[in-house]
Amino acid sequence: MKPESSSSALHPCNQHRTGYDFDVLVQAHPTLSQYVRPNAYGDDSIDFSNPQAVKALNQALLKHYYGVGVWDIPKNYLCPPIPGRADYVHYLADLLAESIPDFNPEKVRLLDIGTGANLVYPLIASHAYGWQCVGADIDAKALRNAQQIIDANGLQQQISVRQQPNPGSIFKGVMLPGEQFTITLCNPPFHASAAEALAGTQRKWRGLGKKPPQALNFGGQSNELFCEGGEAAFLTSMISESKLFARQCVWFTTLVSKASNLPLVYRQLKKVQAVTVKTVEMAQGQKQSRFVAWTFQSASSKKRI
Repeated sequence: MKPESSSSALHPCNQHRTGYDFDVLVQAHPTLSQYVRPNAYGDDSIDFSNPQAVKALNQALLKHYYGVGVWDIPKNYLCPPIPGRADYVHYLADLLAESIPDFNPEKVRLLDIGTGANLVYPLIASHAYGWQCVGADIDAKALRNAQQIIDANGLQQQISVRQQPNPGSIFKGVMLPGEQFTITLCNPPFHASAAEALAGTQRKWRGLGKKPPQALNFGGQSNELFCEGGEAAFLTSMISESKLFARQCVWFTTLVSKASNLPLVYRQLKKVQAVTVKTVEMAQGQKQSRFVAWTFQSASSKKRI
């Protein structure tokens, strides 16, 4: 089985391809104005090491581009970059349109594994494509916050959340018996320990020219950043478990942060006898990322979706 591959910069449908228009964003969310300053090149920007500035930017982006008037996250929870999250969603839409004959985007059901307190993937997918979205997580506090976002924006008919009752499972207990999904997405924890996660956080702060923190006090809870065995173990479990739900979902997908984990992913997908595997390369500035998608269904099966 030879995985298919494609590559690009930000997706053509991504509204953030040309960068941030801070005049427009400040108009949408005036609170952002207190964080906007000229950078070393004289262009408007924010201090991306300041969690309050990043949160204000996200609030402005979600309000202006995705119709999310009320959005907040608890202190120290992951505050994700919106452009990269949007890219993943747009490439998923391409995957569905290309692979499912007579594709009807209004019938898509998306399952977000590890939706977090921020709920960003369902917010983007429901607004951009009208998909029905389910966000799942093991963290009860994160899900309470996600539900507050849903309620505050009147999105109860488009987005729902559910708690994973078993932290050792991924799809079990979340994908209910007989329930059908079109596609899943996931941004898995990619560190193997708290120490490894802290080292990664410190590298990011040094890259921003700031003194690195000595504790995990910015940018994510433990389950958002690391798990036993790291990304490789998580992906292995996800692929193995997906086989049990082969008839309940057309496409399973996940981000793979470390390119070195791709051979392992492909071996595991061959082991579970995935019918088709695709790898989509993505880019945001200097950051390279990718997601892997797999299906257990043939083309003829997809025609019924």
